[in-house]
Amino acid sequence: MSAERKVIQEAVRRILLKDYLVAESARAGFGGLDIQRTPMGTRVTLICERPGILIGRRGELIKRLTEDIRTRFQLDNPQIEVQEERNPNLNAQLMAEKLASTLERGWHFRRAGHSTVRRIMESGARGCQVILSGKLTGERHRTERFKAGTVKYCGDAVRLFMDKGFYQARLKPGVIGVNVWIMRPSAKLPDEIRIKGVEPTSAPPPLPEVEEMPVPAAPGPEESPP
Repeated sequence: MSAERKVIQEAVRRILLKDYLVAESARAGFGGLDIQRTPMGTRVTLICERPGILIGRRGELIKRLTEDIRTRFQLDNPQIEVQEERNPNLNAQLMAEKLASTLERGWHFRRAGHSTVRRIMESGARGCQVILSGKLTGERHRTERFKAGTVKYCGDAVRLFMDKGFYQARLKPGVIGVNVWIMRPSAKLPDEIRIKGVEPTSAPPPLPEVEEMPVPAAPGPEESPP
């Protein structure tokens, strides 16, 4: 098998594994996935909002999930590690799932989109963008965007500081795609320059007070100027 085919096969396997884990951990709140190759095998890190639901009593559910991954996706000695998401409002995947669930419960898409953006920004994010695409109001497809703060679309800032999540809301008119982009609070953009030894000032220093000169009164109609 050529190197190109191996790369494509590995990418397809990762996508199928992610779809399977999203479906299996839906009740626990799937927040992200990280797959790493180690000398001891394959380490799969799952980020969940409620890890206890995924682990189960005495680890029974996580053992069954590990065995299913080994047999279905042919991974070498998979080891699943479950981490709890401390701040769900700053996790793009979790917010996309919550927004999709809100739409399925009957909320209007504008109200749901603005509410999600406000919740993310109140949690400390530097910027966020919510994109809803599908049959929102009628039979024709349309796209709506809700944005606040700073959002980057290209460059290293996207790769380093932007967190993206996607989920689908299944409604009677059709499927609505939900995309959530979040810029992390710790993001440091390339155009933000700080000089060492100089403390940043939030406001310019006040101007010194200057004594106003008295203004002479204008001459009256009967008075003539000297």
